[in-house]
Amino acid sequence: MSTTWILVANAARARLYENTGIGKGLKLLSEFLHPESRMKGSDLVSDRAGYVQGVGNGHASRQQATDPKQNEAEHFALEIARSLEHGRGQNKYGRLILVAGSPFLGILKARLSDQVSTLTTETVDKDYTSLNERELGGKLEHCIYL
Repeated sequence: MSTTWILVANAARARLYENTGIGKGLKLLSEFLHPESRMKGSDLVSDRAGYVQGVGNGHASRQQATDPKQNEAEHFALEIARSLEHGRGQNKYGRLILVAGSPFLGILKARLSDQVSTLTTETVDKDYTSLNERELGGKLEHCIYL
């Protein structure tokens, strides 16, 4: 039986588990933390919105093209995607299950390589990062036999 990796994530925290077969349970491989995702958007930028000369007598404010919190979530998703790609390149798993809440699940899936996406057999749109291994196993029994 091939090895399954289970990634449980949200925009600020992720845990990567491994299952090597029936009766083997979940083994925590690594944990990723991204505290910047929990910060206020105003704390993530160095300056307030700038002002530009508008048409006529008025002024207009210039907003950032990307929301700072969205930007941090994308950075974290890229970090996780690189780790998954590294494991795939070393043939450490043959199947991947992604568990993450919206909208982070969509951000993460967009960052995965085609090869990692091919190995992804299940996606669960839930934030289970607060669950322990036993509770997580109960929630995922529909897609993995522990």
